[in-house]
Amino acid sequence: MMENRIKYRHLECFLEVIRQGSVVRAADALSLTQPAVSKKLKELEEILGVRLLERSKKGIELTQYGNLFLEHASTSVAALREGAERVNQALVTGQQKLSIGVLPTVATSVLPEAVKRFRANNVDVRLHLVSGPNSLLMSQLRVGELDLVVGRMGVPEAMAGISFQHLYSEQIVFAVRPNHPLLTKKDFQLTEITRFTVLYPPEESITGPTVDSFLLAEGVSSIRDRIDTVSDAFGKEFIRHTDAIWIISRGVVAREIADGELAELPVNTKETLSAVGLSIRADTNESMALQLFGKAVKETAAQLDSYYNPDH
Repeated sequence: MMENRIKYRHLECFLEVIRQGSVVRAADALSLTQPAVSKKLKELEEILGVRLLERSKKGIELTQYGNLFLEHASTSVAALREGAERVNQALVTGQQKLSIGVLPTVATSVLPEAVKRFRANNVDVRLHLVSGPNSLLMSQLRVGELDLVVGRMGVPEAMAGISFQHLYSEQIVFAVRPNHPLLTKKDFQLTEITRFTVLYPPEESITGPTVDSFLLAEGVSSIRDRIDTVSDAFGKEFIRHTDAIWIISRGVVAREIADGELAELPVNTKETLSAVGLSIRADTNESMALQLFGKAVKETAAQLDSYYNPDH
């Protein structure tokens, strides 16, 4: 197709000749030789199959075809220049921004290393990181306030119009301090946690219903001494200095458990496995920056998978 053969230099020479009214002056303005400008004009006319310019006593004049082509050529070059200027401005000022939503479990485990990997690409992008409940993050993604959410997969009706890429499956744990009395309890039964303070996911949290169902199936119908919280900072500090038990996604405490700072009660929680992944709007045209950030998250999640699923 002829439009695929037209280059920016063709349009630039054509417009500059019209602007200057002379091939010689256009060549000077473009820092080209006169033969080079004449050659580009000839190539453009051959591609279009029409005569665009005529020489007269008054100088260079447009033909009827030249007049038809002028408006579109001007618009195309202006659009290209504006696009280039915006990219350059973004590179200089750092105004390009990625808004990323992350669950607290992801914010403490995957995200720090993923951001480090992403920044190693030297992409001049300002990251805007938001942490919060999964339902809130997904609603912000849906209306365009976020570009990407790294979190759990929602219920089917909440995922309409959302594309989800699985990263790993995560389960809950019952985290305690290393010297907790239940760690040395023979024939430990899950019902014994009711004798202690339990930090519990709130009803509106993504893991709340899962924990409710799991405990009910295990014969734990109610916990009187219960604190509802999604604060990882509070949870980690509180159970370090008390006999409280923290029911939390494993990713939040995986490093502390691996380093021996915290421990987990011997409870089989495989039934609580839930998918964690990348969510974007299905109609999103992913920018290079967004693709690079997603790649960094995927690589980090794969590397840290043993933390989430130690049986793998």
